[in-house]
Amino acid sequence: MKEIVMIIRPEKLEDVKSILDSIHCGGMTISTVMGCGTQKGSTAGVNEIKGFKTTINLLPKIRVEVVVEDKLVDKIILAVREKLATDHVGDGKIFIRNIEEVVRIRTGERGEKAL
Repeated sequence: MKEIVMIIRPEKLEDVKSILDSIHCGGMTISTVMGCGTQKGSTAGVNEIKGFKTTINLLPKIRVEVVVEDKLVDKIILAVREKLATDHVGDGKIFIRNIEEVVRIRTGERGEKAL
């Protein structure tokens, strides 16, 4: 099993949800996050926080987390890239991690049955 973590543009969330639904992904966790990468965020203004001048360079992003069977990982990556890539900085990132075990709290099912 793999955990896929996607950091995406907020306006692309519905596209990702549609992709995951079409692949019959069992569930997902969505978080609103702030961050910057290669694009270094928006540095349009300097703000004062508690008397210190600071440049705000974090942009709003959405973090989508799913745990899936190994065989679905490439299918999800290809679909997300096809639908979300704009060839502009800030499209996002996909991280893949190994998951050792999953346990469904309600039933005690383990492994892929718990997904």
